[in-house]
Amino acid sequence: MKFKFENLLIWQKAMEIGEDINLLSEKFPNKEIYNLSSQIRRAVDSVALNISEGSIGQTNPEFKRFMGYSIRSLAEVVTCLHKAYRREYITEQEFNKYYEASFNLMNMMIAFRKNIK
Repeated sequence: MKFKFENLLIWQKAMEIGEDINLLSEKFPNKEIYNLSSQIRRAVDSVALNISEGSIGQTNPEFKRFMGYSIRSLAEVVTCLHKAYRREYITEQEFNKYYEASFNLMNMMIAFRKNIK
């Protein structure tokens, strides 16, 4: 891998959950195409995008700032998952799977950000 961020486990996990959530959002009804479907896709994509953007040629304080954006985007994904579950677009099993994956990734990202000096 040629880019530093490609070796980061948090980026790899963010890419995985991003693709999974993108597929999951295809189950949402058509009325949500410009609302919840779009919102969850943009938020989940922002997680990996901010990790990569912050890691390239930035100062450590700048990288920490981008990690903050990434963490907030993941929180937005979790809220969208709650909305999708409450609106019965996804099953309880699907909600639990992606909620748990988001929780684990969030903890990893927070720990990673704390270690940026």
